[in-house]
Amino acid sequence: MHHVNVKYKKLRDIAVVPSYQTEHAAGMDLFSANNDPITIGVGEIAMIPLGFAMALPDHYEAQVRPRSGLGSKFGITLPNSPGTIDADYRGEVRVPIINHGNEPFVVETNMRIAQMIIAPVVQATFEVVEELENTVRGADGFGSTGS
Repeated sequence: MHHVNVKYKKLRDIAVVPSYQTEHAAGMDLFSANNDPITIGVGEIAMIPLGFAMALPDHYEAQVRPRSGLGSKFGITLPNSPGTIDADYRGEVRVPIINHGNEPFVVETNMRIAQMIIAPVVQATFEVVEELENTVRGADGFGSTGS
């Protein structure tokens, strides 16, 4: 298992450091840091503060993803999933939550609302060419290999 250190700066007293809930978990749980409950109506989006800023190592990103339990039980997910936090971002980490459920959803203080995966990033340079090498698949696109 590969390990990296991420610098964490608490911006709100109630902020909780992201943490893994099991030994082999891929994602760390992210906890809301709102002082008062935030109600998200059906079809609405709310930006939920997490109360911290961080400094990722160069060549890493944080991927923010929904929690499966909130999605399957309440229809709560992220509108841009996965979201990306770049290594040079230093502002407060916030998570956009959308309510696809049938009733309003209340985000309580220090609720586990999303998960975060730290992943390596490779940057690419495009080489402009006149032709590309052929493959067996060629230009066959969506659904070309079956359902």
